[in-house]
Amino acid sequence: MNEALSPKTHRWLSEIHDTLHRQSCVEKKLQLKTMQEFRTWCSEHEIDLDAYRRGQVVRFDRILIARVQDRLDSLGHPPLGTSTKGKTTAEQAALSDLEDKGRGERPRTRRVLLNTATAGSRPGIVSGDREILDVDWRDLDLSAFDVLLMIENLDSFYDFTSQIPEMAAYQRPLVTYRGDEHYSRGFSKLAEAWRATGKAFLAIGDFDPKGVGIILGSGASQMLLPPLSWLRERATVNHVPEKQVLFQPRLRRYRDQLPAGHSLKDYLAILLDEQRGLKQQWFGDALVSVEIPARIEPTT
Repeated sequence: MNEALSPKTHRWLSEIHDTLHRQSCVEKKLQLKTMQEFRTWCSEHEIDLDAYRRGQVVRFDRILIARVQDRLDSLGHPPLGTSTKGKTTAEQAALSDLEDKGRGERPRTRRVLLNTATAGSRPGIVSGDREILDVDWRDLDLSAFDVLLMIENLDSFYDFTSQIPEMAAYQRPLVTYRGDEHYSRGFSKLAEAWRATGKAFLAIGDFDPKGVGIILGSGASQMLLPPLSWLRERATVNHVPEKQVLFQPRLRRYRDQLPAGHSLKDYLAILLDEQRGLKQQWFGDALVSVEIPARIEPTT
């Protein structure tokens, strides 16, 4: 016997349940895939659906939905109208023994990766000057840090050292990975909370259309880049992938909005007019901080 309704069918019945708070009946066509599953479930649990059939539709009323709810209660399943959207697996477990992976919160939704000074030795693990921590961003006390540094590339994030001269002005940096499909949601929430503090938000990534666009759209207040003269000598067409041409129109619009004489214009000229760039791994540590003007249309 199939005791459980699929999460999709449970959501479908929940919508009917909620609609019946506003009207006396809801009609659903028999040929619907969810209806077919529901009919099979009703047959297995001795709920006579034929009594509610009108030709090629089934007419749901409050009596029918109450019978369904009673049966779900006896099976220990969540009540109709209870959403699992955004809930962790543990939170779903508190409601019932069913898991809705499609709507539940993903395990890394609130997680961020930090590169931080090593706090101490751990038995069986070789310790270095820095360590990588996976934490819930909500557990961070943002008042304990004086700057947020976002690093776009994962390999550069792992290789980060505190020896970058431009970081010497800060005593307590919060160094984070910008995130991929696994960590981007957590970082975006952290970045939003950090911007509310008004403290410096630095970012570093590839000097190519995509990387620069990500940084300009992140809400960062400053971008770390090699000195302009150094970059002019070393930027190469080999570091501007052809497929990134799609990111250039927004960068051009962004450049048009920059104040006259802004230093970003000279950097973007290398990238957009000369079609030359440089991956972050080639930057070295001699970086400068380039201000990102506020109140300019985001590029991503």
